[in-house]
Amino acid sequence: MREGHQGTGPGAITPDGCAVELYSRLPVGAEPDIVAAAVPGGARILELGSGVGRMTHPLLERGFGVTAVDESAEMLERVRGARTICSPIEDLALGERFDAVMLASFLVHAGDVEVRRSLLRTCARHVAEDGCVLIQREGPDYHTNLPRERVDPSGFTIRILSADPVGDGVNSVRAEYEFPDAVWTQTFRARPLTTEQFEEALGEAGLAVDRYLTDDGTWVRAVPVRQGEG
Repeated sequence: MREGHQGTGPGAITPDGCAVELYSRLPVGAEPDIVAAAVPGGARILELGSGVGRMTHPLLERGFGVTAVDESAEMLERVRGARTICSPIEDLALGERFDAVMLASFLVHAGDVEVRRSLLRTCARHVAEDGCVLIQREGPDYHTNLPRERVDPSGFTIRILSADPVGDGVNSVRAEYEFPDAVWTQTFRARPLTTEQFEEALGEAGLAVDRYLTDDGTWVRAVPVRQGEG
């Protein structure tokens, strides 16, 4: 288990506290449409932190070629139709470049700065020169509008219970997912980032914002910075 991360509930729990069975139940939402609108048709996509394939499968259905990467073999066992690679994202070095690299699930907010840098370097070394990196950020009130809950139309409740400071600008976030037949919790460390801090982190990895894809700024299209630019 990664430091500061834990999870409870039925079934396998991954090193960052995610429950495989829980993520197999969660709906995907609008994310595949956001991705599809930001990349060329038929693009080769490297999906970092794919989990059970919540986004992988809809992207495959839209005609994209997806390579799904996750550090949990139990998660990848649920992925169908995609090339899968079991590896920590930080260590990935495929020697390939992709039309698009995806870093979703707020992974860019890793509490450990070195982990965040490694994640973004992985994105940069796998994206084609004319490709893009699609990153999901936390909303501006993610750590402050607490506690909060949302009842999903499919019949379960998501609660973000707390975000407690643990030092160096990092919070310990506790989430709960309540279904009629089971409850899961996840505790993880996350670092809030202002837009300026986020864009600075991209720059360290040789990336720059091309455009924000959603009105709330939570989805971002970044591109490699060519030498002589930036």
